[in-house]
Amino acid sequence: MLFNSLEFLIFFPIVVLVYFLLPQKGRWLWLLVASYYFYMSWNPQYALLIAASTVATWLSALIMERLGTGEGKKRQWALWSCIVFNLAILFFFKYYAFAAENIEALGRLAGLELHVPAFDVLLPVGISFYTFQALGYVIDVYRGELPAERNLLRYALFISFFPQLVAGPIERSKNLMHQLHEPHFFDPKRVRDGLLLMGWGFFEKLVLADRIALLVTAVYDNPAAHTGVEIVLATVLFAFQIFCDFAGYSDIAIGAARVMGFTLMKNFKHPYSAVTVSDFWRRWHISLTTWFRDYIYIPLGGSRCAKWKHFRNILITFSLSGLWHGAEWSFVVWGALNGLYQVVGSLTAPFRGRLETCLGLDPDGWLRRWWKRLVTFALVDFAWLFFRANSFLTGVGMLRQAAVNPGLSALRDPLAMITVENLGMGRKDFAVLLLALVVLAAVDTLRQRVDLKAVLDRRNIVVRYAVYYVIIFTVLIFGIYGPEFDAASFIYFQF
Repeated sequence: MLFNSLEFLIFFPIVVLVYFLLPQKGRWLWLLVASYYFYMSWNPQYALLIAASTVATWLSALIMERLGTGEGKKRQWALWSCIVFNLAILFFFKYYAFAAENIEALGRLAGLELHVPAFDVLLPVGISFYTFQALGYVIDVYRGELPAERNLLRYALFISFFPQLVAGPIERSKNLMHQLHEPHFFDPKRVRDGLLLMGWGFFEKLVLADRIALLVTAVYDNPAAHTGVEIVLATVLFAFQIFCDFAGYSDIAIGAARVMGFTLMKNFKHPYSAVTVSDFWRRWHISLTTWFRDYIYIPLGGSRCAKWKHFRNILITFSLSGLWHGAEWSFVVWGALNGLYQVVGSLTAPFRGRLETCLGLDPDGWLRRWWKRLVTFALVDFAWLFFRANSFLTGVGMLRQAAVNPGLSALRDPLAMITVENLGMGRKDFAVLLLALVVLAAVDTLRQRVDLKAVLDRRNIVVRYAVYYVIIFTVLIFGIYGPEFDAASFIYFQF
């Protein structure tokens, strides 16, 4: 059940209506039923996996709490057995085929014919998200940062809460668990704010992300047929596609939860305003970035160690982050590149600082700030090429194709190239896209300076509802959907 589907537009109002009609003590049970129905609508068998992960982490947390701090080795055994169990499930469904393929390839290099047994299994949607959420909870209990949840069903709701189940945010137990015990009352303003955020998320997804996908897919599915200019255009647009796609999902998820009285963590904070790659990762997919920071990077030693170990920790963390995204070397390369950027940036910082001083550049000047934003975007976008490419070798081939056939002649008439049929987008769609990007940039800029929601709340009812209807009709008129289009899944559903 996609957020951008008719099924969800029927499902969500029913869930909310019943939720507020029920007495407080029964609401969380209704959400649990609704969440499992939501997840089972993809495939009923998926429920067995999420239930297994739920029971394993719940029991492990209870065991560790009952053992107490005096039973250190037993608590460690309980923790690691739980981690291994969950990661084993994740490995089998997500990484087994990838590992088997690479083992066989290494065997061929060594002159051996290895045949690793193959299993035809589907990747359960959202498995990486709820696995990390469950592991975060059990680690927090092990560290003594929160008590173990006694009620299995209530804990099951924490793992399966449907707004953020399949693509995050990866919620922390310290933020969401206590909210499942608190009463929630119908608040018209909160409901309105939640629906407004959902509307903006639909705008990002349907008007922008899915429209950009028309061009990006045409180029990336057949890069040999395109010039360097077209590949660069598609790659730049993909940066906005993945942002609008994932930020759109997060906004819909956060808004849906807000309607029912729950507060989910913010997942994006103006990432393309970042002035360094490390700054970008403090703003992008915040729930995953902070998860890797707290449970991988800091336990490895973080930055409080020898410099070479600090750099090692960065590279390990970001390479694992890339692998988390998918069982392809292209994802590992993408993650490693983002880690390498930060290592190189740290090593060259003194030189760059001296150079800027010699040139008399104002460290706080707007020109320098925008230059750093541009350089950061270029580095991040180059890495996005490998993220989007169908494979690592395809990504390398696209770079080679761009070098061999740059297609610089198209720059004489930039609008002409988008009328080419094989790019999948004509002038009309491109004009809508440009206008939507302007709106996105304007809203993002304003949100960094003022609280737009508070500003809107201060306006009279006519202005407020005018804004609501503009968003609704913009999505209805300019959104990419209908019988001639397949319902486009959110990109992060594949992870």
